Amino acid sequence: MAEDKQTPEEEVVEETVETPDVDTDATADVDPIVALETKIAEAEEKIAEAEDKYLRAHAEMQNMQTRYAKEQATAVKYASQNLAKSVLPALDNLERALQVEADDAAAQQIKTGVEMVYKMLVSALEDNDIKAVGAEGEPFDPNFHQAIQSVPADDDHPADTIAQVLQKGYVLADRVIRPAMVAVYN
Repeated sequence: MAEDKQTPEEEVVEETVETPDVDTDATADVDPIVALETKIAEAEEKIAEAEDKYLRAHAEMQNMQTRYAKEQATAVKYASQNLAKSVLPALDNLERALQVEADDAAAQQIKTGVEMVYKMLVSALEDNDIKAVGAEGEPFDPNFHQAIQSVPADDDHPADTIAQVLQKGYVLADRVIRPAMVAVYN
């Protein structure tokens, strides 16, 4: 019958066994909070990544718009280049025609008409920012001139200056369409 009676030590053991049950309930309450905090941290990371991706995409769009605007401005700036390249040989022929002497009145009238056409073409080119380069006495610049001949320099004509223009060169804005073919004092 002594077995039926519990000693105070056994009661204490039973009480200590019940105490971990209370602690388990407390950790069960903490686990959902920790889980929520973890989910919040993950969500904040995803938001930060999405924001970073958005900012990068926005910056890329701005760069594309800027690049497109520059390309479009360049295309507009140099749009008349191909037309000028096609017209320049005709302009050269008109210059050669103007160098021929007119002997009679009919030839003089034709020369006057050719001169008018020549002036109109030159004016049209200048209106489109196409200018002739290369004139006698100018310093030789390999960016705009192509040396075809060399002429000995003297006191009146310093070295590296243009002695004669054999064919005019042309530039569109800051781009060379055709370099001037020149003879250079050397």
